[in-house]
Amino acid sequence: MARQWNSHPLLVTFCLLALWFGKKQWVIGEPVAPCFFIFGDSLVDGGNNNFLNTAAKVDYLPYGVDFPGGPTGRFSNGKTVADVISERLGLPNYIPAFASAIPATGLLQGVNYASGSAGILVETGKFQGNNIDLSKQLRNHQVTVSRFGEVLGNEEAVSNRLKQCLYYVNIGSNDYINNYFLPQFSNASKEYSPGIFAFRLVGRYYEQIKVKIVYQTWNLLFSLIYMFKLLCGSIFIYYVPGVLAKIILKKLPRTR
Repeated sequence: MARQWNSHPLLVTFCLLALWFGKKQWVIGEPVAPCFFIFGDSLVDGGNNNFLNTAAKVDYLPYGVDFPGGPTGRFSNGKTVADVISERLGLPNYIPAFASAIPATGLLQGVNYASGSAGILVETGKFQGNNIDLSKQLRNHQVTVSRFGEVLGNEEAVSNRLKQCLYYVNIGSNDYINNYFLPQFSNASKEYSPGIFAFRLVGRYYEQIKVKIVYQTWNLLFSLIYMFKLLCGSIFIYYVPGVLAKIILKKLPRTR
C-alpha cells in the first residue's frame, strides 16, 4: 500500500523569493546573493546541536552517510534544503554553523543558527535538553553583525552588506510536535485551546521577525512554518527536505 503524505499547515507563512530575485541583475559565475543566513530547527540545523547537552543530536552515522563531510550534525542522510539553496545561490561553501569556530572573514558568506528541537517559544523541545530557540538565534545573529565590523570597518559598509543577503527562516513545527502535542512534558494543551495557542505562536513570531528584523536590516525574508501530520520520523527527515527544495528552487535562477 502506497504511503500517503499529509501536510496540515496550522501555521503557514509562505513568503517566497520572487520579488527579490525579480529586481536582481545576474552575472554568470557570480553568487546570486553574497551571503545567506539560516534560522530554524532540525530541517536546517547544520551542526549547532553538536555543542549542546541534548538528546536531539545527530553527529554520528547513519546521519550524514551521503553528505560530503560525513556526519556533521545535519538531521539528514545528506544535504538539507538550506544546503541545496546555498549551491543554487552560487556560494562557494555550505553555510557554517554559528557554534563552530568561524573566523570573522568567514562570517561574510553567512551563518547557520538553526537548532534541532527548537521552536518559536523558548520552552519548546527543552524536555530533550538544551536547544537554541528563535529568540536566541536572533541574538546570535546580532553577535555576527557586530563581528562584521571587524572586517568591513564601518556601520555603513555593514548595512550595505546585510541588505544584499538572503535570510531563511524555517521554524514552528516543534512548537506542536515537541510542545503542544506532548502533555506529558508540556502544559500548553491544558492551558490553551488550539486556536489560542496558534494565535500565541503567530503573535510571538510576528514580534520576533517582523518588528525586530525586517524593519531593521533585512532586505528579504522568506519563511516556512509547518505543522506536518507525521506518519513516521524517516518521512519527515528524508522526504520533506527534498520536497521543500523542489518548491523553492523553482524560484531560483541557475548560476552554473
